[in-house]
Amino acid sequence: MSQDGGGIDLDTSLGYLLKEASSALRSAMEEVLRPLGMTITHYSCLELLAQRPGLSNSELARGAFVTRQSMNVLLQALERDGFVTRPPEAPVGKALPTTLTPRGRSSLAQATAAVRSVEVRMLAGMTDDEQAAALRALRSMVRSLRDSPR
Repeated sequence: MSQDGGGIDLDTSLGYLLKEASSALRSAMEEVLRPLGMTITHYSCLELLAQRPGLSNSELARGAFVTRQSMNVLLQALERDGFVTRPPEAPVGKALPTTLTPRGRSSLAQATAAVRSVEVRMLAGMTDDEQAAALRALRSMVRSLRDSPR
């Protein structure tokens, strides 16, 4: 409880608990991705490209929750290391659509299995109904924060 009665009670604050869960999830993901030579952003980028081939730098940055500049540096490294390809010139406009290479797909398959193991561990104490309810609640929270005026 807060000592002065005016602050947030961290023991009952849903926002604080979400941040704590996010931090624990991030640590667990980093732990399983590190031996694969990946960061969470690296994994997120490959996963986004597998599900939505041809995304631009800006779209990937938004999807991975990083700046365009950070994503550009990552894409250059991924391209140099043979995980993705980008055309030398944009086919339309300025965006360079990025696609996974076979090496990128293989690396992603290992990372996806590792990340999935973390999610399974995270949800182990919940029934299917509780998991579905948590998913609905989290989606509702995201919608409320994105859609409501500031």
